[in-house]
Amino acid sequence: MGYILIISSIFGASGAFANTCFPPERPFVPTEIDAAREYRDLIYEDYQVYFEDFSAYLQCLDEERARAFQEGQEVSEEYRRFFDQVVKGD
Repeated sequence: MGYILIISSIFGASGAFANTCFPPERPFVPTEIDAAREYRDLIYEDYQVYFEDFSAYLQCLDEERARAFQEGQEVSEEYRRFFDQVVKGD
């Protein structure tokens, strides 16, 4: 009965805290120089938002990598205990 608890805890928590990191959308710059000049303030703002969002995106990826690495270590330890109890115990 204890193995059901272990398995359900592994599968139940495996994706519970995963981050979904979405890359920022690239700013649009018109190819026509007159249009680019006309909308330069908006384009500038789009780039500023992009760089802020890009920084947050990289931070999200770093946090997700750390979380996934920790989860991998925990699952490896759970597997080692399972293996020692079930396979070696025979």
